[in-house]
Amino acid sequence: MARVAVVTGGTRGIGEAISVALKQAGYVVAANYAGNDDRARAFSEVTGIPAYKWDVADYDACVAGIKRVEAELGPVEVIVNNAGITRDATMKKMARAAWDEVLDTNLGGCYNMCKAAWDGMLARGFGRIVNIGSINGQAGQYGQVNYAAAKSGIHGFTKALSQEGAAKGITVNAIAPGYIDTDMVAAVPPEVLAKIVAKIPVGRLGKAEEIARGVLFLVADQGGFITGSTLSINGGQHMY
Repeated sequence: MARVAVVTGGTRGIGEAISVALKQAGYVVAANYAGNDDRARAFSEVTGIPAYKWDVADYDACVAGIKRVEAELGPVEVIVNNAGITRDATMKKMARAAWDEVLDTNLGGCYNMCKAAWDGMLARGFGRIVNIGSINGQAGQYGQVNYAAAKSGIHGFTKALSQEGAAKGITVNAIAPGYIDTDMVAAVPPEVLAKIVAKIPVGRLGKAEEIARGVLFLVADQGGFITGSTLSINGGQHMY
């Protein structure tokens, strides 16, 4: 029987590429999204992957979402925590709400989703969790103390939770993407983007499909000896 995978933020950008790659590899995929109904509908029509709407920052919504996916598709054995937001500002200008929103979604969402699926994984003796961090959680970034803190927290979260799952057949790993050619990066002013690309040794932005390939590697049944690791996919921009 095909394993069921949930990808948060799974209908656009990196998440969309991960959802599609998992389906092509034979997984039954549920793509979570938070707000863009039109984009989610179009995604499902093109890919045939069902989209499920809930806010990963809401613990009760995550519990209900996992229960719904399991009722409709089967036991959730793979979680890819990809959902994330930005609320960039310098510390001088950053409101507390901007801090809370980013931490609650980017880091709190990892806790909520893992907690909702954890007991089932323990009971079945199998689980694969991949948390999407960021190069900016490793190296920091001006104007992103909230985002960098959340993504850095994901890396620590991954290392700690991996120790709880290791003897139970559950692996927990992270991927730290560099600058990937997505809508979010496309919104960066051209002159700023040019400076970013100039710092990437391979000389280009990454592709969402390259992150998806890393996810496939980590969630494979044969990946049981890889846990607590962070895979950096950043074109050599930051070696950590």
